[in-house]
Amino acid sequence: MPLAFLVVMAIGTVLLAMPFAAQDGRPTPLIDAAFTAVSATSVTGLITLDTATHWSRAGQVIILVLIQVGGFGVMALATLLSVAVTGRLRLQASLAAQTESHSQHLADVRRIPLRVALAVISVEAVVALMLTLRFRATYDSTWSEAIWQGVFHAISAFNNAGFGLATDNLVSFVGDPLIIVPLCLAVIIGGLGFPVLAELRRRLRRPRDWSVHLRVTLAGTGILLVAGVASFALLEWSNPETLEPLDLPTKVLASITGGVMPRTAGFNSVDVTALNPETYPVQNVLMFIGGGSAGTAGGIKITTFFLLAFMIWSEIRGETETVVGHRRIASATQRQAMTISLLALGVVAVGTLVIMVTTDHGLNAVLFETVSAFATVGLSAGITPTVGVPGKITLMVLMFVGRVGTITVGSALALKTVHRLYRLPEERPIVG
Repeated sequence: MPLAFLVVMAIGTVLLAMPFAAQDGRPTPLIDAAFTAVSATSVTGLITLDTATHWSRAGQVIILVLIQVGGFGVMALATLLSVAVTGRLRLQASLAAQTESHSQHLADVRRIPLRVALAVISVEAVVALMLTLRFRATYDSTWSEAIWQGVFHAISAFNNAGFGLATDNLVSFVGDPLIIVPLCLAVIIGGLGFPVLAELRRRLRRPRDWSVHLRVTLAGTGILLVAGVASFALLEWSNPETLEPLDLPTKVLASITGGVMPRTAGFNSVDVTALNPETYPVQNVLMFIGGGSAGTAGGIKITTFFLLAFMIWSEIRGETETVVGHRRIASATQRQAMTISLLALGVVAVGTLVIMVTTDHGLNAVLFETVSAFATVGLSAGITPTVGVPGKITLMVLMFVGRVGTITVGSALALKTVHRLYRLPEERPIVG
């Protein structure tokens, strides 16, 4: 799977470096073309060149295709093409698709890519239609421009990419609910994860039969959304450079955007560089947690974070087992969650250190940028274009690892579980 993503990123880099991809008709520097390709394929949204002014329509189309391919999942797309062309699947392709889609049964893999494609197209089409009509009716856009704006932003939102076609991203639409609300809904739906959407479709009328994964994802999403919106409003309400000048309805709408988008979407309706210093740590936490598993969101994932919370709570209470929703969580699953979280912290820490050593930027801005890159969010403190080649390469590595690393590590841990036929003597080292 990592190799497939690398191939797509390499193809995107070559295409974006071509003269026809830039508005001025000149070749784009390779490092910037590669950065944009990695950012788009990993559905992050960090940019070193303005999407609206640097890239031609052809370049923007390339970016959009990379976003769609990255969000859908290279393995799922390859499986879909295999089914369409040959009508059958090899075992290796089935296992790869199972890994990407988090399917519980190999027999389901054949149907998953088609169902995922249907869900993706359905949501994106509805959001694109709503946005197109709004752009056409309110912003003096021609039908062709309105359609392009609607389609681009719908795909970017559902895939949690955060690429926009305006230099200020969504700042110009901060008070327009008919633009902001559809984009927020698309971000939330895309970030839930395909397994959650599929199970909701099957069991919406039978909540008692919901799996632990579904319950934790939905409850966690709700908790984090409320916490994100409330914290953003509380911390930025009196900031003269963000919310303070806005009227009450616009403040509320901007707070909703500020709470939803750190869930790995990357759109912004206020100037991120003008946020209060105390807002950045809260945003870092939201970005690091991310969204649902097997969806378009990044981060360590909601289930991983809340599973760790349940583990801590069980340990505090002195319980020998971690129980969620009247279900015992396997010790192997608990170790996987802990491993993924610690590895993620280590990757972010190393990336932050590298950029701080190679640039003059402060910790607050650099940490925000590295967390945003690893969690494939795309929000920026404004330093991405100025971090130099070493910094750009570091952010590219973080985006790549953030998109495929957690899936790969999680799958590898699950597949390499070894059951020993014996038990070694127990010893208790001092902890704490």
